[in-house]
Amino acid sequence: MVRHADAGPRGGHDQPDDRRPLSERGHRQAKGLCDHLGDVGVTRLLASPFLRCVQTLVPLGEQLHLEVEADDRLAEGTGAAGALSIAAEVRRTRAVLCSHGDVIPDLLDELLARGTSLRDELRWQKASTWAFTWDGDRLAEGRYLPPPS
Repeated sequence: MVRHADAGPRGGHDQPDDRRPLSERGHRQAKGLCDHLGDVGVTRLLASPFLRCVQTLVPLGEQLHLEVEADDRLAEGTGAAGALSIAAEVRRTRAVLCSHGDVIPDLLDELLARGTSLRDELRWQKASTWAFTWDGDRLAEGRYLPPPS
């Protein structure tokens, strides 16, 4: 689970917030995710339909020859349920999901309540990643990967 890369401040763009693009820093962060995730066998890329989330995964998609699939269940304001639903659907693959700074803490709280072991401090910086492993039908463990430099 990746939090979208930097997109600059809200209101700093003349279009609706769901069309706010990545900043220059965000584009660098998105390219840096290729180093973190480019060699772990990823087979699917799913993102909130918000432009900044899709753009965060595009460089990885180009490197891996994968399309970024937009999914409303990862959109801002949707909480943990949508992300958990997608995770269950893709659990037998190596998928990268990209969402927002409100969805990820909700997801982490829900996973803790379900007994998932989170090995690192709870945080969700822009362009950071939470890598999860499954044990059967449950998310068993998660670890934090900081944003690319």
